[in-house]
Order: sequence, then C-alpha cells, then structure tokens
Amino acid sequence: MTSTGVGIGEVARRTGLSVHTLRLYERAGVLAGPVRRDAAGRRVYSEWDLTWLANCVLFRASGMPLATLAELARLVGEGSGNEAERLEILRAHRRRVGEQMARLTECLELIDAKVTAYEKHLSSELPGDPWQPEPAQPRALVRAPGNGDLTA
Repeated sequence: MTSTGVGIGEVARRTGLSVHTLRLYERAGVLAGPVRRDAAGRRVYSEWDLTWLANCVLFRASGMPLATLAELARLVGEGSGNEAERLEILRAHRRRVGEQMARLTECLELIDAKVTAYEKHLSSELPGDPWQPEPAQPRALVRAPGNGDLTA
C-alpha cells in the first residue's frame, strides 16, 4: 500500500487469513492495538501487526479460543506491567496443547499399528480381515477339584 503500512488484501495474502477473518479479528479484539486507517478510511496494518497476526494464526491452529486470544491481545496492548498475566495465559494454553499432543501421539500409535497390520496382511496374502481379532481357540474343559464343576 504505502511505505508506512500494508492494506488488508496484502495482509490476507501474507498471513493466509481471509479479509473476512481479519475484520472479525478486529471486531473481536484480537489485534493488540487499533487498526490505523488511511485518508480514504481503508485499514492500514504495520509490520508489527503482521508479526502479531502470524502469532495469532499459530495460536488459533493450536486451539487457542478467540476469547483467550483477545484477552492476550488486550494485555499486550496495555503494555508492560501485566507480563505475569500473559505468562499464565500462555502456560495454561501450553498445558492444553501438551495434552492434545499426548492424545494425538496415542492416535498416531494406533494408526501406525493398523498400517503395519495391513501391510503385513497384504504382503502375506493370508485370508481373513486384519481388523478382526483372531478367533478364540477352544480351551479344554476340566473338572474342578472338589466340586466336580466344569471349568476352562
């Protein structure tokens, strides 16, 4: 746009966010400061805004709710003196992301096991379905000592 700012279309292109999402973020308070306007009333973003939005993209991709992101933006916009509050927001989000990663690791392990089972099944050309458990082998019944009941 100009040497002093970037227009909304260019910001959308550089961040991967839609113009609609950028306007939503502005209304929701996700930007850490007010968006400047040029003489024609068009939004003008600074390089700092672009860096902030790049962080927002990653926070959202990691599951941070808009309300939490807006709270973090409010604190950043207020300036120094509230770093402990910002840190707590980030620590809480980190805990949630860590829990998600642990769960996703479990999911990936299951998927890997199933992929291995199917590869093994297909390469062996054995009949049957690798998803189904092996049929149980019948066990011999014996008489229990003392009362004579049949047990496996």
